[in-house]
Amino acid sequence: MRTSRPCAALTLLLACTPEGGGDTDASTAAVTDSTPGTDSSDATGTATTGPTSTGDEPPTGTTSEPPSTSTSTTDGTTSPTDTATTTTETTGDSLHGLVLEDTFEDGILNGWVRVERWFDPDPFFIQEDRFDLDQRAHQTGQRLEFFGNDPVPHSGRFLLYYAPGWNNGAKSTVLLAHGANDQADRAWANPGESGDFGCGQSTCPDIGLMQELAAAGHRVFAVSHPHSQGDNVFWALQIAWAIDIIRERTGVDKVDVIGWSKGVMSTRMYASGLTGGKLEYRDDIGKLILIGGPNLGFDYIFRYGTAHNAGVYADFGGKIHAPGPHDELLIFGLWEDRSEYAIYKSAAGDNYRGQLQMLAAWDDVYPLTGTANNGLMQWIVGDSESTYYGEGEYKGVYARGKGIDYAISQGSVIEEMIDAGIPASISTHLLCGDLDLNDNSVLIPGIPNEIAGPSDGVVFVDSCAAPDGIGALSDSAVLADINHLKLGWHPTAAAQISTWLGQ
Repeated sequence: MRTSRPCAALTLLLACTPEGGGDTDASTAAVTDSTPGTDSSDATGTATTGPTSTGDEPPTGTTSEPPSTSTSTTDGTTSPTDTATTTTETTGDSLHGLVLEDTFEDGILNGWVRVERWFDPDPFFIQEDRFDLDQRAHQTGQRLEFFGNDPVPHSGRFLLYYAPGWNNGAKSTVLLAHGANDQADRAWANPGESGDFGCGQSTCPDIGLMQELAAAGHRVFAVSHPHSQGDNVFWALQIAWAIDIIRERTGVDKVDVIGWSKGVMSTRMYASGLTGGKLEYRDDIGKLILIGGPNLGFDYIFRYGTAHNAGVYADFGGKIHAPGPHDELLIFGLWEDRSEYAIYKSAAGDNYRGQLQMLAAWDDVYPLTGTANNGLMQWIVGDSESTYYGEGEYKGVYARGKGIDYAISQGSVIEEMIDAGIPASISTHLLCGDLDLNDNSVLIPGIPNEIAGPSDGVVFVDSCAAPDGIGALSDSAVLADINHLKLGWHPTAAAQISTWLGQ
């Protein structure tokens, strides 16, 4: 029986990079490395005690030794160590026992001026499954150093980025929350970090929304999560903790929060109190700006049959860290188990719980097309019905899967999120894209675009712009021909966000 669909729908697969987090040169990163209780040294050799300081900060709290961290071994696995990477700072009960493990302030790429690594030792956070077959889920570039050179950080860890002017901006205080398969650098500070096409067009800019807002006088911060497809409950808690830290650092009562794509889920779930019973919303968000969000769930992963497979499954050269809709593929005439790449929970792992949480069926609103368009051409795709509905009435010729209803039953939280609602004390704004689906030049290049109905290439406009469960919808904007990957950096989108922050 079909799981009931919320009255409006939306959800999101990619927030951003076509191939993982994107390697960057980390040779200029300044990383302090010391044992707890001793002085650490910065890149110039100057001794410092605990985290270094830039500008005005609240007084340092107690110094304590954090729990064991992990280090990378030669075979790519991780092993526990007994020493921490740096002297740590906590600020007592106001930060819920969080541990500041390391601080970086020299040689940070992409315009940021400070990065902190925080750890929540609560056993509620687990080591989420990682896609270890080809390391596509691993931390890379300078973020690998920031995570203590652990390519698969524990889900209790996260990074907090500081933009120029964070301690003296005259306007609002803003937290940026990225989406799936992304991180703070590419999402907000360098849309071209992953190379051409990674920003939704053939060539990409090297500055983003962070620089725009910081230059305008806002105090800007961003969170970067340890697992780019992680559980949205974990992400929601880390959004809450980031807000705590920012309030401690700046003295503000409320923080304006901007979520993009899957980051819409994490920010909205915190505001709605959907944190696994760990935390109620604490009236600390001023404005909530939701960009390209899956506010009513999405079915993009299941709509286009085998069209996704070349980008995801290694058998076809796929490298995208995103779930496929199939758990079996026909390879050289034989059916092969590939459930480790699939969205479903199985014995092969639970690699994509954050994607399961965003699912909702839309076929009763926008029927399946049986075709796909990657911005270069439109073509007929195989196994559309069997991919969407599972191996029942329809049988896959090239690939097999359990279908969207099965996946929804494994963990979608869309209906629960809508029912919980965003408090009316939060001024909520929705920013969406609406593409001319007959104009290939505006589609997202290289991936199957959502062409069954009005969309930004991934999320239906009906879902992104839905007011369901929003206590105080202050404004919404639907931008013509700005696709999902452009919504977070395009000048038109940035101008709209700036206007809302200034109101």
